[in-house]
Amino acid sequence: MSENVKISIKHLYKIFGETPQLALKQVYNGMGKPELLETYNHVLGLQDINVDMKEGEITVIMGLSGSGKSTLIRHLNRLIEPTAGKIIVDGENVLKKDENELRRLRQEGMSMVFQKFALLPHRTVLENAGMSMDVRGFTTRDYEKEALYWLDRVGLKGNENQFPHQLSGGMQQRVGIARALVSNAPIMLMDEAFSALDPLIRSDMQDLLLQLQEELKKTIVFITHDLDEALKLADHLVILKEGGVVQQGDPQDILLNPNDPYIVDFISDINRARVLRVRSVMDPQMPEGDHYAGDITEDENLESVLSRSEGDTNLDYRVIGGDGDPVGTLHMKDLAKALVPTAASEERDQTL
Repeated sequence: MSENVKISIKHLYKIFGETPQLALKQVYNGMGKPELLETYNHVLGLQDINVDMKEGEITVIMGLSGSGKSTLIRHLNRLIEPTAGKIIVDGENVLKKDENELRRLRQEGMSMVFQKFALLPHRTVLENAGMSMDVRGFTTRDYEKEALYWLDRVGLKGNENQFPHQLSGGMQQRVGIARALVSNAPIMLMDEAFSALDPLIRSDMQDLLLQLQEELKKTIVFITHDLDEALKLADHLVILKEGGVVQQGDPQDILLNPNDPYIVDFISDINRARVLRVRSVMDPQMPEGDHYAGDITEDENLESVLSRSEGDTNLDYRVIGGDGDPVGTLHMKDLAKALVPTAASEERDQTL
């Protein structure tokens, strides 16, 4: 993964109401969301957001309804104007762009995939896929080859002459993804893109996105309220509550080290064996000897290791990295400990 920061959000605030700048002064003085609404009839949408999104990674922003996640993503291309703060993309402050520069950013720098598909019903699948180039003045002949290529890649070869109403929900969302890819924008904004889909189709779309991302290395900002989806997709996870960031970082680290009761509640029912990876619980040291029960890869989930070990906590496995070299040891006792939910772990530690 690149270490370059593609998008940097600094001290971002959004207040909805007639006099947001006056309300902002109260927020700076410590007034919270409920009091601001009750006293000044203003809504604190975002409060002091600071997030860096690295080039080529998927940043997932999640939270419950009303947490501010959709408001946040709409600031990146200035569909919503902030009350205060900075949004830096490729070193340039988006908030200082004029109308023409902003239009160019939306057309060429950022593509967007919506929850409701946003396909034009009177246009064919091919024409919908090429919409980003159509609005830039290209003809169907200009973008046809590119659109057909991406429709094929998302599994819609042969559907290019159909209309949206002839497609299932999952197929319509594939058109939306193809449209974003035809634009060739380095940044993809995906706002609850899979939330309207049935569970099996949703899982297929997540797999498709990960497959494409492995090749394309886009900078993706993905909004979801679903923790399973967030843990599956995220390189960097940002959790919001009432407009503020509660915790952010590697999703594996957040799962193992939640820093707030809000997040503990979020992860309490998660299948930890299915989402935790070997790399998160392994010992980076390589003990001497040949007592290993076998080799496992660092990105395997703990569920697969449990199956292989048949639950024997006395075993050790050698962990192999992406380059094929050993990177550490997984002790099954450490794996078993990692499966205990955080609150239970703390209670257990107090009794030792």
